Amino acid sequence: MTVALITYSTKPRGGVVHTLELAKALIDDGVAVHIIALGDASVGFFRETSVPTTFIAAPEWADTLDERVFRSVDALADGLRPLIKDFPILHTQDCIAARAAARVRDELASDNPNRPSVLRTVHHVDDFTTQALIDCQRQAIIEPDNLIVVSREWQGLLSKDFGLKATVIYNGVNTAKLARPADLDCAGLRASIGADSRFLFLTVGGIEPRKGTIEMIEALAALKLSLEVPPLLAIVGGHSFQDHTPYRSAAFARAEELGISMDDDVVQLGTVSDRELAAWYHSADAFLFPSVKEGWGLVAMEALAVGLPLIASDIPVFREYLSDDETAILVPPGDHVGLASAMRRLMEDGAMRSRLSAGGLDVARRFTWSRAAADHRKIYDELSAARSGS
Repeated sequence: MTVALITYSTKPRGGVVHTLELAKALIDDGVAVHIIALGDASVGFFRETSVPTTFIAAPEWADTLDERVFRSVDALADGLRPLIKDFPILHTQDCIAARAAARVRDELASDNPNRPSVLRTVHHVDDFTTQALIDCQRQAIIEPDNLIVVSREWQGLLSKDFGLKATVIYNGVNTAKLARPADLDCAGLRASIGADSRFLFLTVGGIEPRKGTIEMIEALAALKLSLEVPPLLAIVGGHSFQDHTPYRSAAFARAEELGISMDDDVVQLGTVSDRELAAWYHSADAFLFPSVKEGWGLVAMEALAVGLPLIASDIPVFREYLSDDETAILVPPGDHVGLASAMRRLMEDGAMRSRLSAGGLDVARRFTWSRAAADHRKIYDELSAARSGS
C-alpha cells in the first residue's frame, strides 16, 4: 500500500511544510509514501525532499481567487486521474486537493478496486467571502471519507459546524532543521537590518489579516512613543494563494499614519530558505505571533523549539499547549495595547525571557513528527483494513 500525500502548492506555507515533514517521518516509520503536488517540476518544492514526488502542472494565474481555486481543482483532478490506480489512499492537505481527489474517486463505481479512499487533514477553515468558495470549502470537508484535524479546537468546530467527526493528530517540530547554523554571525545578521542595538522581534507568516500585522504595527507605534530605543520587527514570509493586497495597503497606510517606517521599524525579509530561517530564529530576541486564527501554529512551535520567548494570541488553539506567563505571554486577539504591554515586559524583564524560553523548550520536546507519523499510520491501517473487508 502506497499513500499519496496531496498538496495544492510547493511554496512555504503551513500545509505544505506539514506535508513534507509528515511524508519524511512516515517513510522513516516504514510507510510507503508518494507526494503529489500542484507545481513546476523544474522548480520543485521550496526545500529539497527525498520523498518520491509527482508534480502536476499548475494552471495559469487568474485574476480572482475563485478562478484560481477552481482552475487548480480542475488541473489537479486531471493530473490525478491516471495516477489513482497506484494509490489506494489519497491523503489531501487542503481544500483544492480534497475537491480534486473526491472528484476522481466519485468517477469510479463503489465496487471498482481502483476506487481510492480520500482522507483530508483540515488545518483550519478559511473566511471566504464569495458563496462559490464558501460552498467549495464546505464540500472539501464533507466529501472525504475520513477527516484529521491538528487541534482539539478544530475537532470541536467541525463537529459543531458540520456535524462531522475528526481525529486529532498534532503536528511535530523538526528540531534538526532548526539547528543553529555552524557559521552563524548573529551580530552581523542583526546589523544587516539595523537591529544591532535594538530588541528584535521576529514573526513568520507575511502580512495578512489573520496574522495580526496591523496590531503589531500599532503596538510598535506605542512603544516607539514611550521608549528611547524602540524594538524592531522582522517579518519572514509573504507567499499566499490568496491576494492580500488590500490588507497590505491598509497596513502600510496605518504604519505611515503612526510614524512607523516599513524600512527601519519593520523589516520585510520575504521568503527565505530553511537555513536562513534557522539563522533568524537564533538571532532574534523574541517571537511575536498575534494571529487571530490558526489550525495549530507550526511556526510558534518552531520558535519554542529554539528557545525564543513567545508572545501569542490568547485563542483556544494555543491554549492547548501554551500556558500564560509560563510558556508564553498570551494576549487577547486584536488588542494592540495589550500586545505593546507584553512586548515591553519581555524587553525589560530578562528573568521572564529565561523562564519562557525554558518552558517553551519543554513544550516543544513533546511534539515530534515521529509521533505524528505513528498516529497517521494507525488511520492508514484502518482504511486499508476497511478496503479489504477485514
